[in-house]
Amino acid sequence: MKIALLEDDPNQAEQIKSYLEAEAIDYKHFSLGKEFVFAVTHDSYDLLIMDWQLPDLDGIDALREIRQQVEWPIPILFLTQRDAETDIVNALDAGADDYMVKPARQAELIARLKALSRRNKTEMQDMQEAQYGPFTISHKSRAIRLNGESLALTDKDFDLTAFLFENKGRLLSRKYLLERVWGVNSDINTRTVDTHMSRLRRKLGIKPENGFRIKTIYQHGYRLEEVS
Repeated sequence: MKIALLEDDPNQAEQIKSYLEAEAIDYKHFSLGKEFVFAVTHDSYDLLIMDWQLPDLDGIDALREIRQQVEWPIPILFLTQRDAETDIVNALDAGADDYMVKPARQAELIARLKALSRRNKTEMQDMQEAQYGPFTISHKSRAIRLNGESLALTDKDFDLTAFLFENKGRLLSRKYLLERVWGVNSDINTRTVDTHMSRLRRKLGIKPENGFRIKTIYQHGYRLEEVS
């Protein structure tokens, strides 16, 4: 789990970071809302922790901007001192998945983060067969069909394709893909990702005519986009 943390108070940030480090959770800390939004829309994160009151941007505005720009349903935990019922309702209506009032207690925070992550994974795993335009992905038989015709794919081709479609609209860095699809935690051999992406474009027929394209994001990675 890779988390983006938005917290401008140094003491609060250090406390939350210590909680995450105790669980060996990978994270990156941001103290400004605009910097945070840019990072979330240009890098790969599994979950977001967001504060409300920031020096440069209202947390609710940042939340709405992320929901508008990020197509995949990234889990978001709002963590703030504001405890009024109307504040909680406003945050949830704006797109937050959960809400906690500061100060965060370590065990509760970690439990909520794990629950959000688990819920997101369960929703993906529950899809025995998923339809994306002309593409049908069967997780049970590990097969992919295009307009009803089975495609000849290797196991790694299937894993990468399924991961791309499950994260449709999400920017995925080469390093992140290596970690999630290949199980390699390293910056080495990122060319492996490029080679597989090039092959998938040909083998899968991922092109505008079939409703999708794999967009290469310079110096970042790839994003599967739906083409109307």
